[in-house]
Amino acid sequence: MEFKPGSLLEKIVYPDDLRKLTEVELPQICNELRQYIIDVVSVKGGHFGASLGVVELTVALHYVFNTPIDQLVWDVGHQAYGHKILTGRREVFSTNRIYKGISGFPKRKESEYDTFGVGHSSTSVSAALGMATAAHYKNEKDRKIIAVIGDGALTAGMAFEGLNHAGFINSDMLVVLNDNCMSIDPNVGALNEYLTDITTSQTYNKVKDDVWRLLGKISKFGPNAQEIASKVENAIKTTLLKQSNLFESLKFRYFGPVDGHDVIRVKKILDDLKNIPGPKLLHCLTVKGKGYKFSEEGDQTVWHSPGLFDKHTGKIIKVVSNEPQPPKYQDVFGNTIVELAEQNPKIMGITPAMPSGCSLNIMMKAMPNRAFDVGIAEQHAVTFSAGLATQGLIPFCNIYSSFMQRAYDQVIHDVALQNLHVVFCLDRGGLAGADGPTHHGAYDLVYFRCIPNMIVSAPMNEEELRNLMYTAQLDETKAPFSIRYPRGNGVLSDWKRPFSKIEIGKGRKLTEGHELAILSIGHIGNYAAKAIAELAKKGLSIAHYDMRFVKPIDEKLLHEVFSKFNKVITVEDGCIMGGMGSAVLEFMSDHGYSAQVKRLGIPDSVIEHGEQKELYAECGYDDIAIAAAAYQLLEATGESTNAVAG
Repeated sequence: MEFKPGSLLEKIVYPDDLRKLTEVELPQICNELRQYIIDVVSVKGGHFGASLGVVELTVALHYVFNTPIDQLVWDVGHQAYGHKILTGRREVFSTNRIYKGISGFPKRKESEYDTFGVGHSSTSVSAALGMATAAHYKNEKDRKIIAVIGDGALTAGMAFEGLNHAGFINSDMLVVLNDNCMSIDPNVGALNEYLTDITTSQTYNKVKDDVWRLLGKISKFGPNAQEIASKVENAIKTTLLKQSNLFESLKFRYFGPVDGHDVIRVKKILDDLKNIPGPKLLHCLTVKGKGYKFSEEGDQTVWHSPGLFDKHTGKIIKVVSNEPQPPKYQDVFGNTIVELAEQNPKIMGITPAMPSGCSLNIMMKAMPNRAFDVGIAEQHAVTFSAGLATQGLIPFCNIYSSFMQRAYDQVIHDVALQNLHVVFCLDRGGLAGADGPTHHGAYDLVYFRCIPNMIVSAPMNEEELRNLMYTAQLDETKAPFSIRYPRGNGVLSDWKRPFSKIEIGKGRKLTEGHELAILSIGHIGNYAAKAIAELAKKGLSIAHYDMRFVKPIDEKLLHEVFSKFNKVITVEDGCIMGGMGSAVLEFMSDHGYSAQVKRLGIPDSVIEHGEQKELYAECGYDDIAIAAAAYQLLEATGESTNAVAG
């Protein structure tokens, strides 16, 4: 990117360069940083609105605090693009979220300025508290610890656990509350209403300026700063509306709300807060998508991560095909649950803050009294679902696979041990793409397979997803039931077909063969089918079985496989340790069979970001890798020699 003459951003590589600017130059650097994000994301893609909303806050934080000595912890990380640009990654920012490029989230091994790896929400306060406690223990008196958390992330219980502990031990740390009334979708719940009350309180705003004038004098008092800070605290306590005692009851000094887009004022406030000891919370009001007309005035959910767009017109660029396109799996879920709910009044829908991401928003619009966005609170979502199930209702609890990990105890303790009829729809199962390792749904097949009473399934296509959902809600099922499916599109343009019950624990044979068997689970089976078709052109006879269920696994089908084949390949878009392939090996061992089994799946390592097809190839289970594995097994005994030669 070429910079205009007089550009300040061109001169900034690290925050030390930023701190050489004068205070009056800060608005200019904010404008340039915002435009840089717009220029790059419009042509490269990525998260958008969140980073625009914290440009001024980002600049002020790095200007005031001595990062990376002072530790800055971002929550989730959607908003950290400006942070990345100012901390040595401006020249490689165009590789953001691209295969082998920089991560879309803060990442410790990528930069010393990324103090904590994030991707899931609500971790910043606890992590920052750990850092502040360590600084105190090591007598690092000059080190400051700052957590930046959004009001959406504050809806998660973990954030309050961190606040509660920090207040209790009187930790010297600053929590910056970035309040924009949005996470990905609009925020919900009593906390959102509470923050709005603070923001609009006439009682508070009447005295706000006087309080800040007093606060601004703190740094001039030297040794008496702590006494003055106490007076400020008391003044705030006696003038704020009574609801504001939420943070004070947690023993945090509360300051704000302040305009998070007034960079000079935010800078001055941060200067003063550096000199106030103990736990502090600064409430900043921001606008998601700030400074870009089309995101400010448009649908902020869409502009959270819009893909490519024309920065001049705001038109989002979409690839248009004349051919009918298969739908996204999430949309199949969203439309199917409405169909089922129209037939079955017991069905309820639950999601933790991802109604548009999982398409439960379709049901929320059609049946608002039967579909619930519970905020970023996966644990609550699961136990709330369990409570519904105890009363004879059938909750469909839709949570991304990687986020489901956050509620594992609730799945075991509150659902499985009581054998409650909760249907878990796990979106983003498998390698999720550009969001990288924090979002890959690598482990659900494993961590659900070991839970008693749990039914664990994965559809190969959209029709199978519909039929598994139909099967899961039948009264005769009455057990915890998980259905996992990947991010992105399916394979069928003609997918909306009449419902059909699937026998639980029953797989299916898709292709006859006699040389080797491939067993697949879920959407990745389409890659196996493509590989088998290519192998057939070479004269190889490969059987294909779609397992459908990891638990209960189809033992009748496996008896057939191991009675007929001594060479077997298992394929799954999940971690190879303990997954479907492991279940097959366990069966083989338990029943005394002997065969060569090659397991394909996610290896025992952290898989970075990239397009799904790129990652499937890297991990060795795209169609080319599956075909290569078949050749390798057959060549070991010479069975494929003629076919390969031909």
